[in-house]
Amino acid sequence: MLLNDISEFYERIGHSFQNEDYLIHALTRTAFARENNVPLEYTMDYLAVLGDAVIEILVIEDVISAGVTEKGEITRQKVDRVNMSALRRIGESLELPDLVLWGKGEIAMHIWTSGRVLAECFEALMGAVYMDGGMDAARTVFVKVGMKKEESAAALP
Repeated sequence: MLLNDISEFYERIGHSFQNEDYLIHALTRTAFARENNVPLEYTMDYLAVLGDAVIEILVIEDVISAGVTEKGEITRQKVDRVNMSALRRIGESLELPDLVLWGKGEIAMHIWTSGRVLAECFEALMGAVYMDGGMDAARTVFVKVGMKKEESAAALP
């Protein structure tokens, strides 16, 4: 692992991985894998797809918990909250660019400054958390990184 003290990162996200392979996969870019003969199934790609779905479910759940039940409004709020800019900011706050295993070209281009790329890294992390600890673990990270809206604390009956 790239961190001297992994517990610091675990504290930042609110989850300690039982299977750190998921975390390593979430932090491994395809370009790095190709350059280092790492099998592509050990990269973040599949976890980013899963993480995207997990984040959407958690946001929709949060919106509904806030009392929003109209389909169009749920969709609008989901789109507003699950966007590259928001996910990029979270990735930055977690210092993901310092943890991800980047390809040489990605490093030269500072690819992590792209909102799409850093958003994808956060999605991969959420996918890894889900694989490691299920939806409850993903929900914990969702809250810890500030994705839960304060006003949605009350659940519907």
